[in-house]
Amino acid sequence: MPSSVSPDHGGDPEACVFRFSDLDLKDTSPISPSNQLKAELDGSTRKKYSFAKKKAFALFVKTKEVPASKEKQWKCCQQPFKDESSIHRHVATQHADEVCQQTGAVLKELAVTLSSSESLQLADERNLPKESLPPDWDWAVASWLPDISGFSPDQLTGGQGIDDGEVLLYYCYCDLQDPQRVCAWQAALCRHLQLTGKLRIATEGINGTLGGSRLATSLYVEAMLSCPWLKDRLCKEDFKTSPGGAHCFPELRVGVFEEIVPMGISPSKISYKKPGIHLSPSEFHKEVEAFLSLANQGQSDTLLLDCRNFYESKIGRFQGCLAPDIRKFSYFPSYVDTNLELFREKRVLMYCTGGIRCERGSAYLKAKGVCKEVLQLRGGIHKYLEEFPDGFYKGKLFVFDERCALSYNGDVLAECSYCGVQWDQYKLCSTPQCRQLVLSCPACQEQGFTACCVTCQDKGKRRATSARPSSFKEECECTARRPRIPKEASQPRSPVNAEPGPDARVSVSSKPSPS
Repeated sequence: MPSSVSPDHGGDPEACVFRFSDLDLKDTSPISPSNQLKAELDGSTRKKYSFAKKKAFALFVKTKEVPASKEKQWKCCQQPFKDESSIHRHVATQHADEVCQQTGAVLKELAVTLSSSESLQLADERNLPKESLPPDWDWAVASWLPDISGFSPDQLTGGQGIDDGEVLLYYCYCDLQDPQRVCAWQAALCRHLQLTGKLRIATEGINGTLGGSRLATSLYVEAMLSCPWLKDRLCKEDFKTSPGGAHCFPELRVGVFEEIVPMGISPSKISYKKPGIHLSPSEFHKEVEAFLSLANQGQSDTLLLDCRNFYESKIGRFQGCLAPDIRKFSYFPSYVDTNLELFREKRVLMYCTGGIRCERGSAYLKAKGVCKEVLQLRGGIHKYLEEFPDGFYKGKLFVFDERCALSYNGDVLAECSYCGVQWDQYKLCSTPQCRQLVLSCPACQEQGFTACCVTCQDKGKRRATSARPSSFKEECECTARRPRIPKEASQPRSPVNAEPGPDARVSVSSKPSPS
């Protein structure tokens, strides 16, 4: 089983923004109810708007309760709340969009039950037994929740240690006619099982990473496999697991978006239905083995492509791969366009963490019409390492939660950005609001070298003494000196033996002063 690496990320509420970049619910284009939602409802449903909004608000607050606490308390945005009035004020001022979104979901459920004939018609359309469509929204959600009456609260939560729970990673591309309805069910299901994490839901499917006890995650998988919307599209092997638990995520966040992984292109233009050829881990292993056996890999018609960002590939990657020096997956299409000649007449072997980015990433590459063939690793690095822990993947596997990385072998590929010693455990830049991750070894940390660059650490000092701190997101030296979309040489170099590009080592003469 993999061991975990748990760097201390501190209490910065912005900390989760990068760590969950591939499952980031702070998307710029969420699909949420219109501001004129109330006005657009029919007369009967409009009367229920106030009830729906109160219900949505109460449900949202409920998800912020701290489980197993002696006194009732809440935690949201990394902040503790000990009384209802304070958490209510916080939710009202900071999470109005989420409450509005949930209100829309509640209203849709209410609308379904406006007439029994409509309910029966819905049952026929989805091949559900008529008795599973109840007279009210709560009952409808409950009908698809697993029975936990036979388990004690302690059995369900299972403690907080790394050995007491696990993290689920999965996705399912499929056409969902009513993502808001699925969103409401997922929020209720996760609260029911006391799971934390993030879920993205769209008309093109669902993408989730969740933590909880092993009992809770197994019940969740059972519920997903029996769900009428997903049971024919999901199988048990689609769920990747690793040691962890609810403590790996600060909270539960469920939302509806245009894409289940943000590539920045509408699914109507690049669809998941036209991906590359899927290879099993053993098939992918043989392909990589054949590629690496060549004396001159640069002259090969095969290209091994890492679809992840540079934070991920810097600490772990396949030997001989091309790892784009990009910060977000949404930059991937532009990277392909900028380096299109690199892929011409190539057999491209693609991989990512769990396989989801390759689905539409391969579809985009195929749509360019320049490759001989586009192939992708089914199940991603997660599934590959289950079969080949000592295979061609070297270093750690970056994950988007509090663990930050999983270790399957003893290889350390990265270096401390300050002194160059081998080091691959990330920490967030010590300057508040900076989204960069830093590789700083313990010796350099003791000297105060904890920011991503000189400029950022200086800004951190000024911010600490300023009465009105200013925002400087991404305005730092290490971002400014790196091209947003890099232009590769005609023959890609293997990043396994190359100097790290994204966070070039800070020279001794330019080290920031200790904090």
